[in-house]
Amino acid sequence: MARGKVGIALGGGAARGWAHIGVLRALAQVGVVPDIIAGTSIGAVVGGCFAAGRLDELEGFARDLTKRKIFGYLDFNLSGSGLITGQRVVERLEGHLKGLQIEEMQSRFAAVATEFGTGQETWITRGPLVEAMRASYALPGIFKPVRVNNRWLMDGALCNPVPASVCRALGARYVIAVNLNSDACGRGNQFPELDGGLIERLPEPEPEPAPARTLANGFGARNLIKRQLFGGGDSGPGISSVMVDAFNIVQDRIARSRLAGDPPDAIINPRLAGIGLFDFHAADALISRGMAAAQREAEDIRREIAAREAATQRHLALA
Repeated sequence: MARGKVGIALGGGAARGWAHIGVLRALAQVGVVPDIIAGTSIGAVVGGCFAAGRLDELEGFARDLTKRKIFGYLDFNLSGSGLITGQRVVERLEGHLKGLQIEEMQSRFAAVATEFGTGQETWITRGPLVEAMRASYALPGIFKPVRVNNRWLMDGALCNPVPASVCRALGARYVIAVNLNSDACGRGNQFPELDGGLIERLPEPEPEPAPARTLANGFGARNLIKRQLFGGGDSGPGISSVMVDAFNIVQDRIARSRLAGDPPDAIINPRLAGIGLFDFHAADALISRGMAAAQREAEDIRREIAAREAATQRHLALA
């Protein structure tokens, strides 16, 4: 297949994005390797690593994640525009991708973000790869917006959750879309095992007189974070769960509308029911389900791409 003809749109979906790894692996097995990659949110992370030739490293990182390691990446920030600064995640990404510029990669790549204040859809096709990823996954309220070229950008799923249209605009003649949220609504999209789980297992400070248990020594702050962010018990869902679940509902509706208006040539819908948006520790299952979903469609996709290429060659021969 000539370069610039096959595009893949990797949609947003937080932890569910590990399924993209399995999709890319399964397509490669039948010789379908995209020339153009457009990614939104976690799709930008996986797509960027694929375009940079770092998919193996990302897969190793994902499969190695545990619930405790996930919590270690959550550097909470109660004073900024996001609950998590995200600096620990950035440092891990830069460990493998530092210095990589999008325009220097072999595959054409675009990360989709949304401009704060205007809602304008923004395609990042040049500049530092890690910066583009950060902007694309800056989930409002969870991560603070990212400044790129004097513009504040946030999660691209607010405007284009499954960016098939971006692939088409960048020159793809055959577009494969991967939608991670076709069955997302209905599963509790909470930080997994943090409600009464991991947080409960963190060591408590030694008991002290009541006056010492204040925000000043961090004990009160810890409980405040637990109650406000994660909820649990009779208090209902926490802030993070409410924001993420609401965002997911909106994302699902936008994706349906965008894909109906500009349909891809093929769509892959991994069956991810039962896996939440913050189940980052479930990489083995997610990659396996992504691979299974792509394998169901891979042969048909390969044949259709080959048929279109043959038709193009016949047309050129007659011209």
